[in-house]
Amino acid sequence: MEDLSSVETTVSGPCLVAKVRGVMDYVTQLELRGRLTQAIDRAERAVVLDLAEVSFCDSAGLNVLLGARREAERAAVVLVLACVPVTLRRILEMTGADQVLRVFATVADAEAALSS
Repeated sequence: MEDLSSVETTVSGPCLVAKVRGVMDYVTQLELRGRLTQAIDRAERAVVLDLAEVSFCDSAGLNVLLGARREAERAAVVLVLACVPVTLRRILEMTGADQVLRVFATVADAEAALSS
């Protein structure tokens, strides 16, 4: 398993889209948390986390997502997930995190919902 993760951000209308790639686990959690904090700090109104290329996520990765949501709330920024892989979607459902984190099928769906 690769122990790399990356976050690439682009601005799309009122949304900052952060494309997360690689592994979200205890090895990458500190770096990932820092990169998501930077994205939240740069966002005007909303951050869409595009998780299509996340290859693995454990409880530490899930904690990073929940922590990012709390941080976004404090910054008055909306944080949502898009393109969540099936395995990660199951984790969100099993833990109840899908009740806390808004999930959209695509980045475009998320942007449309957040732009209105």
